[in-house]
Amino acid sequence: MVFAARLTQRGHKIATMEDLLALYEQSFSEKTVEAIGNLPHPTVQKFAVITVAVVGASRRFLSQITRHQNEVKFMSASLQYSNYTGQADFSVPYEILTAPAKIRELYLTSCREGMGCYEKLCHEGIGHDAAGYATPQGLRNVLIISATPYQWKHIIGQRVCRRNTDETRIVLLKIWKELYALSPVLFAPSLVGPFCQMDKCLEGKMTCGRKLAADMTPEDILRADYPAILEGGSA
Repeated sequence: MVFAARLTQRGHKIATMEDLLALYEQSFSEKTVEAIGNLPHPTVQKFAVITVAVVGASRRFLSQITRHQNEVKFMSASLQYSNYTGQADFSVPYEILTAPAKIRELYLTSCREGMGCYEKLCHEGIGHDAAGYATPQGLRNVLIISATPYQWKHIIGQRVCRRNTDETRIVLLKIWKELYALSPVLFAPSLVGPFCQMDKCLEGKMTCGRKLAADMTPEDILRADYPAILEGGSA
């Protein structure tokens, strides 16, 4: 990113490939990254790619997150090729996770019934692809997401807003937490958070009315909104 930004200003000094490589190898400071990250045009952030693996999110999360298609690539475990007979596990929504045990069991029973139908269909010779229609939305999945830093900031900004489902928020908050550890300057709350955290809510009448403080990190938000996750539970 820094190299691309410098290239726009120093083309007149580059006559050979060696000159270009020398520019690429130049050191830079966090202040440089911060300044470039704040630029209104994101082109220089589009030459880098960060790939993230998500293990255990539901297939409902998959259907939501794959709506982001601009400069983002996805690869998911396939219901056509994977055989989940006797292997299924289920994502538990946060509201159900924190509900009484009988509620959690009601949900899990429904998931098991769906997988029971899947296994019966497979036993009768129906292919995994067609039988997959019987699987519940809560079926855990494996997903690889590859995106530029700019798109990661865009996705996180939209998906950690409280107008999203809890699971989507939790997964993106955890991804943001990892990216923030990778680069505290580029993925600072002032550059990544939802609209209400960086300025004001744009949801109009659909606003949740609970503005996130400007200095809240992803871990702060997880702790405030999903304490059961940090206490050892899993969603």
